[in-house]
Amino acid sequence: MGQETDLIAKFYEAFGRRDGDAMAECYADDVRFSDPVFPDLEGDHARAMWKMLCGRAKDLTITASDIAWDGKTGSATWVAHYTFAATGKKVENHIRATFAIEGGKIVRHDDVFDFWRWSRQALGVPGILLGWSSFLQNKVRKQAAQSLRDYEAKRGSDKAKKSDG
Repeated sequence: MGQETDLIAKFYEAFGRRDGDAMAECYADDVRFSDPVFPDLEGDHARAMWKMLCGRAKDLTITASDIAWDGKTGSATWVAHYTFAATGKKVENHIRATFAIEGGKIVRHDDVFDFWRWSRQALGVPGILLGWSSFLQNKVRKQAAQSLRDYEAKRGSDKAKKSDG
């Protein structure tokens, strides 16, 4: 393994430990992240998303495999097993990731997964009936974006309390 594959492996090892801070350290300041739920996050927002997900995870397990670097692009396959908090339903999500790495940090990270497959597991009947639709996809994206804004706002107020205290 080279420096780039080591970085990708470090990212997923941290994820497996639910260590959002260590995951964030793998990202460049101006990183860009995208997946079907969070389609366009940059910088601190991308780092906060991982911290939020790790902090909320109760039974998360991560298995990463096929970590590779071709000289220009990195890739990995990973599987997440967890209980979706909003519904209490078990999810097994299969994701294909690609990475751009510069200066020893991830500058671009794109995750791709089958939203309909995910929604059938996470949401049950609504996902089965509407998981393919842009209506449900957009609703999930809006809820996820609001959750991230709420998380970031709470962290901001927590940081302010710590610096005041």
